[in-house]
Amino acid sequence: MGFGFSKQHKHFLCLYVIDSLFFFSCLCVCVNECINANAKHCGECIQAGAKCGWCKDPNFLKQGETVSTHCDELQSLMKRGCTISMIENPRGEQVTLKNKKVTDRSKGPEKLKPEDITQIQPQKLSLTLRSGEPQSFKLTFKRAEDYPIDLYYLMDLSYSMKDDLENVKNLGTSLMLEMQKITSDFRIGFGSFVEKTVMPYISTTPAKLLNPCTGDQNCTSPFSYKNVLKLTSDGKKFNTLVGQQHISGNLDSPEGGFDAIMQVAVCGEQIGWRNVTRLLVFSTDAGFHFAGDGKLGGIVLPNDGKCHLENNVYTMSHYYDYPSIAHLVQKLSDNNIQTIFAVTEEFQPVYQELKNLIPKSAVGTLSANSSNVINLIIDAYNSLSSEVILENSKLPEGVTISYISHCKNGVVSEGENGRKCSNISIGDQVTFSISVTSKGCPKQGKPETIKIKPLGFTEEVEITLNFICDCECQKYSVKNSQDCHFGNGTNECGACRCNEGRVGKQCECSSNDVATEDMDRTCRKDNSTDICSNNGDCVCGTCECKKRDNPEERYSGQYCECDNFNCDRSGNKLCGGHGRCECKVCVCDPMWTGSACDCSLDNSTCMASNKQICNGRGICECGTCKCNDAKFQGPTCETCPTCPGVCAENKECVQCQVFGTGEKKDTCKRHCSYFKLIKVKDRDKLPQPHDSSYPVMHCKERDANDCWFYYTYAVNNNTEKEVHVVETLDCPPSPDIIPIVAGVVAGIVLIGLALLLIWKLLMIIHDRREFAKFEKEKMNAKWDTGENPIYKSAVTTVVNPKYEGK
Repeated sequence: MGFGFSKQHKHFLCLYVIDSLFFFSCLCVCVNECINANAKHCGECIQAGAKCGWCKDPNFLKQGETVSTHCDELQSLMKRGCTISMIENPRGEQVTLKNKKVTDRSKGPEKLKPEDITQIQPQKLSLTLRSGEPQSFKLTFKRAEDYPIDLYYLMDLSYSMKDDLENVKNLGTSLMLEMQKITSDFRIGFGSFVEKTVMPYISTTPAKLLNPCTGDQNCTSPFSYKNVLKLTSDGKKFNTLVGQQHISGNLDSPEGGFDAIMQVAVCGEQIGWRNVTRLLVFSTDAGFHFAGDGKLGGIVLPNDGKCHLENNVYTMSHYYDYPSIAHLVQKLSDNNIQTIFAVTEEFQPVYQELKNLIPKSAVGTLSANSSNVINLIIDAYNSLSSEVILENSKLPEGVTISYISHCKNGVVSEGENGRKCSNISIGDQVTFSISVTSKGCPKQGKPETIKIKPLGFTEEVEITLNFICDCECQKYSVKNSQDCHFGNGTNECGACRCNEGRVGKQCECSSNDVATEDMDRTCRKDNSTDICSNNGDCVCGTCECKKRDNPEERYSGQYCECDNFNCDRSGNKLCGGHGRCECKVCVCDPMWTGSACDCSLDNSTCMASNKQICNGRGICECGTCKCNDAKFQGPTCETCPTCPGVCAENKECVQCQVFGTGEKKDTCKRHCSYFKLIKVKDRDKLPQPHDSSYPVMHCKERDANDCWFYYTYAVNNNTEKEVHVVETLDCPPSPDIIPIVAGVVAGIVLIGLALLLIWKLLMIIHDRREFAKFEKEKMNAKWDTGENPIYKSAVTTVVNPKYEGK
């Protein structure tokens, strides 16, 4: 079982129950803080919550209602007949008393005094708080350019810091030169510390008090804290005075640095702090003593957090214990000092933990080089100044404050992170939304003052808190009024506020006479045994009815016999939502009748499109048509799901809603939302006429692609038009493309080959015919055998005359 509350003034209490079937049920009960307050007068009422009001109409209460019924939420009061002018409902407000704009140095290069530079806006506010009603305002912070800086260097002068002292002796002028890159107004100071001048922290032998070091080392006498140099802009003076310092010594390892930090924080006049950025550099190579350690030296008085410097030396170290860390945090914050711990690497973890406890502090590693010390200080300053963290002073009882930061690059944070913004450069501006809320009134009810400021900065916002604890009408109250039973009470805001010892609406009874038999008898109806019908208490012979958890429900009547929640219901609504419940009987609104006001007398809802009541096919009862003809349905008996033409009429809408096609596909949402669409997987899932308690029309239609789709049309028992559609189209099988393409290609190839063969055959036939013709002509040719007369033989025959043929 679980409980949950909302953040509103009216809450909901929900009870979750898991039954055996793992189902959840939820019972929600409204909790009205105005009624629960059981306010006896207007002041108590308005303190119960921001939504509570008090009806000061003296005739507002009905019989049986208590004085606290004057207090309720505004809407409830008006609903019960209290006019807005008679409701006391004061509201909070805010007034900005000082709102100087943040300094914008880009508009002018002139040098300003520190008191003329503004980094936070507004500077002064007055808030008037009503209980439960937050008052919000915006705070703007802008990191100023060339803002003055005061830096105080606090150094451990125990013997182990001998080498570091040599480095610091030349720090002044070098640091001045580097810091002038950040600000033109820089001052530096110097202080030193060792330890409390009592045993066992130092040796108290006369020789050791003069020179605590061993051997031939020349050391100065031990001391707790010295303010060597007040803050100054003279860097050479810093070098000179620091150069005159000598190392001292002590016995134990932890040092008395906390004593020194406390004096630096609270001795503002001696140190020379201005209302500017204040930096404290704490340099050591050892740990620290804190509250309680002084008992080792017999010192038990807690540190008083006050300045005890005489001739710039802390004189009460032997009298007061070391301060606690929390005490240091408070004083550093109160005096807007940001601390930089310059420590050796060995003690880094210790001072890192200390840094986490001290807001606006940083830790750096101390080295044996003066330039590294300067870099440490500058880096730590940049880290500290780039983050703004808001803190507020102690809040009055019942007052809460919340922050929402709006930082660079649109980063928004809430809760504890809403107090701060990081990575702020010079000239950057950030805002914080701050909300202040009061719950009730402080005991005194007097104005209170709180302050909000960024840690490490001297500027702050001063907020005066005024509390609304009483109503305006209380100013006009009449003490010992005759309206309150001959002066037994104060007539205040439309009700009697009884004097001590008196009770009743008009203070008509003494508290000693409340529970008497005679008085109880007048609270019984018809001499029954039930006092006030078991729904109230008998006070002064008059029934005061009990209150219900639900603020909308109440008992009333002389004997609390009436209520406004036990009337007949319709549609799970009291009096059908068309009337009000008075003494367990519904009083219906005009044009409604019936025990639950669920029968309308208006026939306009039965008017058909042809201007006939129920289309002439039924009768109108309580605003609903009852059709005479079973074929006709609908709110006006105009729908006939089995009449011819229904399928064609709904074809386009079914087609566009299910398949996204058809003539109405572009206007489908506008023209086709008049029926409830239900998709089914196949035709067997479509509703059948014999399975339904209402007529069903089966339809078969064809689309532009010659595909068939099937659906049914019907009007159910709730007069809703239902269309069941088979979600897939019934299309003729499409031809197999691959064989067709292959056949066409093969046919083209075969036809080509056939044509080629035919051409080849024709060529062969043609050639043979030509050759035969040639042969025939050759055979038939007659050649001439005579010689050519001009022909001469190429052969010449020569006969040797000497040849005799032998």
